[in-house]
Amino acid sequence: MRLPLGYVYRQRAANIRKPFPLNRPSSSALRKRQGPLSGIGVLITRPARQSATFAGRLATMGGIPFILPGLIIAPPENEAPVAQALERLNSFDFALFVSANAAEAVLARHPAWPPNLIAIAVGPSTADALISGGITNVIAPAERYDSEGVLSLPALQQVAGKRVILFRGASAGGDGGRELMRVTLETRGASVLPIACYQRLRPSIDPGAILDHWRQGSIHAVVATSAEVLDNFLDLVGATGKSLLANTPLFVPHPRIAVHAQAAGLTDVVITAATDAGLLAGLLQHFSQRQDTK
Repeated sequence: MRLPLGYVYRQRAANIRKPFPLNRPSSSALRKRQGPLSGIGVLITRPARQSATFAGRLATMGGIPFILPGLIIAPPENEAPVAQALERLNSFDFALFVSANAAEAVLARHPAWPPNLIAIAVGPSTADALISGGITNVIAPAERYDSEGVLSLPALQQVAGKRVILFRGASAGGDGGRELMRVTLETRGASVLPIACYQRLRPSIDPGAILDHWRQGSIHAVVATSAEVLDNFLDLVGATGKSLLANTPLFVPHPRIAVHAQAAGLTDVVITAATDAGLLAGLLQHFSQRQDTK
């Protein structure tokens, strides 16, 4: 049986089409693929764009990526607040970006970035997106890539009277996610303006092809990078997928996601370091140990 190198999805705003194979290799090509993750099938549940990037890195290590996005990134319902905020960027002292999606959503609107406006990224991926987009005045946590890491930055300790714009996403119901950054900065005396620059939408995708590969033993690991992504993924795959996941290691880049997964009844959860490199390192360590015990 031929295994696909991966699946990608065509995405237009909130619409997702059916999956189509990407570079379907021959069986002999799959057998010849070399790398430390050779033959390991990994199901990636990130939004389509990030999944494609991670899938490429996984494939260079010999892994076989499968993609079933647990989240759709779409424009916000109301563009006006974003446009108005970008027109007055020079009135802010800090611009916080909660994710690479937030950075990409803002940069796609080609804002005139004030040279003195400090951009704060939640982690390396977000910082890379900002720098690649031409913003050079960027700071990010050195170790912990979450709200707590951002709030520990020296630049944000004394912010009384400072003006902060917080670029983030929102779900279809208007949920902007964790409020820790906004609440803490306001407690420290800052004025914070939250701006939803993209929407997080729950996909409606037929998981049948993925479930078939999973039942046939082609998927050996699942990657989930947020609790929301995991919840959406579990809804997509239903009872069949959850039963399969109970016997498949789930790799997550943050303890908070692991706690959420365990609350959903999943017990084989592997916590890795953050970033793509951390997830790949976790996969490498896990499957090298598995080979060593054979």
